[in-house]
Amino acid sequence: MTTPPRWGLISQQRLSEINSPYVKEIRGRGLLIGVELTPEAGGARRFCQMLHEEGILSKETHYNVIRFAPPLIITRHEIDWAIERISRVLQMK
Repeated sequence: MTTPPRWGLISQQRLSEINSPYVKEIRGRGLLIGVELTPEAGGARRFCQMLHEEGILSKETHYNVIRFAPPLIITRHEIDWAIERISRVLQMK
């Protein structure tokens, strides 16, 4: 099974729909996605730790960017599962 190329675009679109005061920009190529946070977010580390508690691995990059690099064999169901948890974490205060 291969991941359709559009799934990266779908993931970025879904992430950009998250209503969070902490998100400044969503960018990426394919499934390699970065979520740049606003200065008010206080850095990406705490969000990465909360995502880990939700079962999602992410990496703090350049202090204020959350980087996602899922396996290339990810399924649509797994993308939906992850977006739901990412949304929940990014909307926390």
